Amino acid sequence: LTDPDIHERLDRELLVNTYWQSNALLLMKRANKYFPVIEPILKEEGVPDDFKYLAVIESGLTQAVSPANAVGFWQLLKGTGRDLGLEINSNVDERYHIEKSTRAACQYLKESKRDFGSWTLAAAAYNAGRAGIARQQERQKVKDYYDLLLGEETGRYVFRILALKEIMSNPYEYGFKFEESDLYKHIPTKKVKVDTAVDDFPDFAAKYGINYKILKIHNPWLREAHLNNASGKAYYVDIPEEGYYQ
Repeated sequence: LTDPDIHERLDRELLVNTYWQSNALLLMKRANKYFPVIEPILKEEGVPDDFKYLAVIESGLTQAVSPANAVGFWQLLKGTGRDLGLEINSNVDERYHIEKSTRAACQYLKESKRDFGSWTLAAAAYNAGRAGIARQQERQKVKDYYDLLLGEETGRYVFRILALKEIMSNPYEYGFKFEESDLYKHIPTKKVKVDTAVDDFPDFAAKYGINYKILKIHNPWLREAHLNNASGKAYYVDIPEEGYYQ
């Protein structure tokens, strides 16, 4: 931060994300709901906890779809998702599965860390691609992210992660005042095994005392109102515990 370029770039992201108050508040509210799902997976996979903020800047912790058709919390393209072992077809798209897509993102990040030797560069490669970062390292004859001249998006990328970590970890210091009751709550679920075709998910949901809307809220990776499953593959559908939806 004694480097004036680094100082200015971080300061920009702190200002932008502090004064876009409605967005920052929404991120904090959603984080309370979804970080309990993401954090244990990062720990189990050996990826630093800070990478939960990568999901924050990628998607705002929503099931977003980008103009390039990158999908979900971790904004995975179809080809990348399949390369990382996710099932993607008309019935099922596991890029929308928070747990499985988090594990897929961990795999990509660990491979990048292996290639570059740095978690910071692994984060940058998540945005620009490993080939893109390697090409700029060779061209500019420097290795460190903070020494590289990169395009606007990748040049801001790591600083956005750092800024969101700082603001969301210390909200009161940045002027955000809220109570615990203001935050969105993580809703516990149980997993129900499904290893046959499902003709009608609204009927399936009703058997568990919920409706189709609630089923899809907790299982956005189910892309149709039915499941073909000709192979008899075992899927695990999340059903919310009783008492959370009236």
